[in-house]
Order: sequence, then C-alpha cells, then structure tokens
Amino acid sequence: MIFKKIRETSETKISISIEKGIGPSSIDTGVGFLDHMLDLFAFHGHFILNCTVDGDVTVDDHHTVEDVGIVLGQLLSEMSADKAGITRYGHAYVPMDETLSRTVTDVSGRPYLSFGARFSTEKVGTFDTELVEEFFRALVINARYTVHIDLIRGGNSHHEIESIFKSFAQSVRIALSPSQSGRVPSSKGVL
Repeated sequence: MIFKKIRETSETKISISIEKGIGPSSIDTGVGFLDHMLDLFAFHGHFILNCTVDGDVTVDDHHTVEDVGIVLGQLLSEMSADKAGITRYGHAYVPMDETLSRTVTDVSGRPYLSFGARFSTEKVGTFDTELVEEFFRALVINARYTVHIDLIRGGNSHHEIESIFKSFAQSVRIALSPSQSGRVPSSKGVL
C-alpha cells in the first residue's frame, strides 16, 4: 500500500510517498546530504520512497530538513495506524568504520526522542550537523514513536550521521514487521 502526503507552506512545498518494499527510490530535496541519508533510510528500512521538495534553501537547509521530517513522520504514523500484527519494538546497532550507533524504536503512539549524539564537526560539506536532531525530532513527534538514538563511538561526521540513519531505518523495519500473534502488541489491548 502506498502512503502519500503533500505539504505546502510559505517555506517549502513537499510531496512524499512511501511504501514497504524493495525497489528504487527517487529523492530530490534540494539538500544533497539529506537526499543521501533518505536514500539510505529507504534502502535499509525496506521502503520505496519518492520525495520532491521545493524549499527555501537560499535561506538555509533548516526548513527543508525539518519539514521533510514532519511529512515522513506523518506517513510512518499512517503506515503503522493499525498496530495489530506488528512487532512494535525494534533495535539496531550499525557500525560505519570507526563509528557505532544504536537506535531503539517503540511504535507506541507516545512521541518521545532521546538523541544522544554529538557530532565531530559542525558541518558535513555545507550541511549543518545540528539539523540531524531537528529532522529526527520532527519525524518522531509526527510518527508518534518513542525513539532512542545513541552515537556510541564517533569519528568522521559523515560516518556518524550515516550510521544513525541506517540504524534508525533498520529499527523501524523490525518494529513494523509482522508479529506471529497478529494482535495489538500491548497487554492493554490498545496502543
């Protein structure tokens, strides 16, 4: 099933579609490093992601990065709306050469982000590394997930961020995977 959303503000015009599956994605946000990270998210999460953005990148990348996080989070929320039959929890450790990150995800309906990462540099190329936390905060709040992201070992900032995106993608893939019980994964009977 394909989930699609369009968001238009005075700062950005965004169109994103996502579906579970393995196949080519098409990503053009106007922010090259974000495109690269979203491509990794799609590949390692087993998603087909199509994303186009017309953003005010002449100001800076902030609005584009945050708004993409908002829309992607809303789509993940829709994708996991019927929680019956999902695993609910997922975690992944991902090394990237000298770097190691861990992400733990709970598709709980309770938005919370714990972001334990300090990057080695303030920029990767022209991309502000502080925008990584902004992206995940926007995504997690809108997906209504509980997510703990920890950079356990650092080194090269590109590797640090790449490791985080890959571990997040894999933790979400696991959390959304079918459970054997087929029921809502909560002793309360509802999430």
